[in-house]
Amino acid sequence: MKQFTAIVIGAGSRGSRYTDLMGDQPDKFKVVGVAEPIVDRLNYIKNKHGVDEAHCFDTWEKILDIPKFADIAIISTMDQMHLEPSLKALELGYDLLLEKPAAITPEDCGMIYKKAQECGRKVMVCHVLRFSPYFMKLKWILDSGLLGDVFSIEHLEAVGHVHQSHSFVRGNWGNTSRASFMLLQKCCHDLDILQWLLGKECKRIQSFGSRNHFRIENAPEGAPERCTDGCPHADKCYYNAVRLYYDAKNNAWFRDACAQKPNPTDEEVWHALETTQYGKCVYKCDNDVVDHQTVNMEFEDGTTVAMTMSAFTRGGRKTHIMGTKGELFCNMDAPADKAFEFFSFDARATRYLDSEIATAGDSITGGHGGGDTGIINALYSYLAGELKPEDVSEIGISCRNHMLAFAAEDSRLSGTVISLDDYMSKYM
Repeated sequence: MKQFTAIVIGAGSRGSRYTDLMGDQPDKFKVVGVAEPIVDRLNYIKNKHGVDEAHCFDTWEKILDIPKFADIAIISTMDQMHLEPSLKALELGYDLLLEKPAAITPEDCGMIYKKAQECGRKVMVCHVLRFSPYFMKLKWILDSGLLGDVFSIEHLEAVGHVHQSHSFVRGNWGNTSRASFMLLQKCCHDLDILQWLLGKECKRIQSFGSRNHFRIENAPEGAPERCTDGCPHADKCYYNAVRLYYDAKNNAWFRDACAQKPNPTDEEVWHALETTQYGKCVYKCDNDVVDHQTVNMEFEDGTTVAMTMSAFTRGGRKTHIMGTKGELFCNMDAPADKAFEFFSFDARATRYLDSEIATAGDSITGGHGGGDTGIINALYSYLAGELKPEDVSEIGISCRNHMLAFAAEDSRLSGTVISLDDYMSKYM
């Protein structure tokens, strides 16, 4: 069995997650290099994987200034930093595992796609939901013909009110100047999944959405700038940062992100709450991304899809699929034996399909329902020649699906219906 070597550029939550999973399969992968400006994160990778000091760098430029010394480069920097290291790594001869979104503009996505073709390299984009047991089973159900011809889908990306506050208000992805727009960050997963499930191409798209709630005018009366300053509403506020980050000792995802280091102490978390945006009142941050959005899509044969993203939920993904032989209600957060409820037109009866799956929950802390593990397994099979590009989220397929997000955002801002053919011909 061939062992593939990897370097990781950007050792935050996603980079460390992928390398942790690679470390669980030492016969298949070995992490041999890291580039990360935050010392604690760099040292985590270095110590966990025994990376040589000579292959530890504080910038992506430095690790890619030396000759290629691994098979794979994992690009898991912030969204707006994907383009340059991706192009440079491809030129050096690396295959890529590229965190989603692939890039933050359609031009940049097209550049990475074209560079991969020019260099003859493999690039897999981290649409991890494709590789979760839940969505793999759902794809199998649709392909089996049980529902007949599918002509309508309603899909809900229930972000979750606390997840929204953490990632898309206080966190790295709350402001478009720091990252990108909400639909690209959070829902390029869903847009990729919908096109993959149907096996059809979207032709026209329209979108509406705005930021209505997480605004300064909605701050409770008397609320201070920071939750650490003694807010009079602390006991009743869903978004009390002291409770979410300091008191919740077992919430490693929140605490690590807040302190920007693995396994922080209480003192380090408290310091972060006093000095960073993670401790600010959720209504007084610099966020500008939407907190709810709807996307309407028309596919090549007239199939219609309505997707809603909303912060004002408990979290999870749900899908209602309507076909000529029946309808399917899908709930990713339901127990495995209740995930797929099917109503048959022929039998005039409802039954739960035998899913034969077990998911860990639809969240980043739950490993995206097993998708994180699944994508690392698929990466090995793809590099080993056991899977074809159409079997995985390779860069060409991923970028075509990214175009739905870019077109939908254009529609939201312009109030028009957008043709996807125009995007494909211009950028792909």
